[in-house]
Amino acid sequence: MSQAVLSVRGMVKRYGGTTVLDGIDLDVREHEVVVLIGSSGSGKSTLLRCANLLEELDDGQVLLDGVDVSDPRVDADVARRSMGVVFQAFNLFPHMSVLENVTLAPRVVHGVPREVANDRARDLLARVGLADKAGAYPDRLSGGQQQRVAIARALAYDPRLLLFDEITSALDPELVGEVLALVRELAGQGRTILMATHEMGFAKQVADRVCFLDGGKLLESGPPEQVLGEPVHPRTRQFLGRIIDAGRL
Repeated sequence: MSQAVLSVRGMVKRYGGTTVLDGIDLDVREHEVVVLIGSSGSGKSTLLRCANLLEELDDGQVLLDGVDVSDPRVDADVARRSMGVVFQAFNLFPHMSVLENVTLAPRVVHGVPREVANDRARDLLARVGLADKAGAYPDRLSGGQQQRVAIARALAYDPRLLLFDEITSALDPELVGEVLALVRELAGQGRTILMATHEMGFAKQVADRVCFLDGGKLLESGPPEQVLGEPVHPRTRQFLGRIIDAGRL
């Protein structure tokens, strides 16, 4: 079995008196696609933000390639350089072209020479089907195109791990397919991915493992055919029953 790129141990996160994550244990192994499912407020986005060290843990550990990067003595910015993150909102800089958005982190954070960064960015934009948009500004792109730029930006420094947080939730339904097709391609290339999604059909096709979160707890985890097809936990069955009734699985 391949090593764990990301290991979460006993992760606890509270906001005031509310416990949002309650002792989460999770491994994401190399070349594995792990999909987080659950209702809104179940803790999926918070788990991803804590994994990326954008939120401070109240308890537990985040291990990246076996190193405890949640230790306060570790430089979180250095750890984040191994993780590419794409959120629901595109978060592109509106005053920068597509090419400038993709090359910013490699140039400023990683010290990559501009010409090298530009060449890699153009290659990535071609891979996400946007070779002709390098000089365009974000407000000239559709939502699906902006999200594909955000994914190219996350890939620009070749991260060990990709974290995707509901990356289709802000898109019109007709644009969802083009973004999911890109994620499917990345999965096929052997990328290590941890993602939260409401797209159950996509999870069934692409995930190596599906994890169901509810009330800040990881209640069930396993292959998609088991978790989505024959769930064991009553709460998982209840959740998926509502999804099926809504025609989304």
